[in-house]
Amino acid sequence: MSAKLKILVILVLSIFATAVAGVYLTNRQQHALTANSTRSQQHSSAVASAQEIVTNPERANYKTVPLDSIKSVLQGTDPAALALDAFDSYQLEQGTRKVEVYYPHPNQALVTITQTNQGKNAAKAVKYRVELTSFGRSLLASSPPLWQIVWAGSQEKCFSNQDQENLVKVICQ
Repeated sequence: MSAKLKILVILVLSIFATAVAGVYLTNRQQHALTANSTRSQQHSSAVASAQEIVTNPERANYKTVPLDSIKSVLQGTDPAALALDAFDSYQLEQGTRKVEVYYPHPNQALVTITQTNQGKNAAKAVKYRVELTSFGRSLLASSPPLWQIVWAGSQEKCFSNQDQENLVKVICQ
């Protein structure tokens, strides 16, 4: 065998061996990751919810709304419209709705929706908090940023119609 042929055979065999070893290691790592993730998934979810409250103390006042229970789209270009669509199934009977959008960081938006329904003897106020992050632009650099809902929560308060100025809580009916 000539020297060139020997070098070519060695090169082909080394490439093949490297590919096989890479596939073996990748499969082995995936198996180890899967085993570790199932054991630590319960622990990490409890730690994550505790860390959420520490990093976002405003969330402690809200009951978390699971994102998979939201029937509307979670991505779009208008944070206020996304938040309103997410809670549109909670129709207003008689009352008002106030929407506020706040941008604490360039890639973060907070939308609060305060919905007040008037009853015969009591007023019921439901406040929704929707947190969104931006993740790029739709098509062109001049187009508006795309937003995605990353967390949602709600809180409910009831007030007596006779004493709304003092905001006395009563049992919601």
